[in-house]
Amino acid sequence: MSRPERLMDCWQGRRWRDDRGDTSIQMAILFPLVLLATVAVIQASMWYYARQIALTAAREGLTAARAYESSPADGAAQAREVLERTAGDSLLGYSVTASSNGERVRVQVSGTAMSMIPGVSDLPVTQSASGPVERWTVPE
Repeated sequence: MSRPERLMDCWQGRRWRDDRGDTSIQMAILFPLVLLATVAVIQASMWYYARQIALTAAREGLTAARAYESSPADGAAQAREVLERTAGDSLLGYSVTASSNGERVRVQVSGTAMSMIPGVSDLPVTQSASGPVERWTVPE
């Protein structure tokens, strides 16, 4: 083997030895960031799902409360029934309030979405729906 070939082999061998472990270091730096991003996406999805459950319950409650000769209490009861069927562990500690001023009725559902991130308390969720009360009117 000629001198340039030996120098080339020596340099390549040293280069491979110097690069050894780079992949492990890169993974040690990047893997926690990938895990954190994955957990953040899952957490955002859980919060969004809890919001959708609360909004569905509020809309169902509104439909019941604004029906002819119904009361806000009927709407609150319907919203609670929907929550009992659908909330599970996705919407925790929920509460329902319904109010009316005679012309409009409003149903509000509040609760918390579970948190998967350590150190972050449960995330608050509040959704409401409002609409006019159905009533008979006399044409003028």
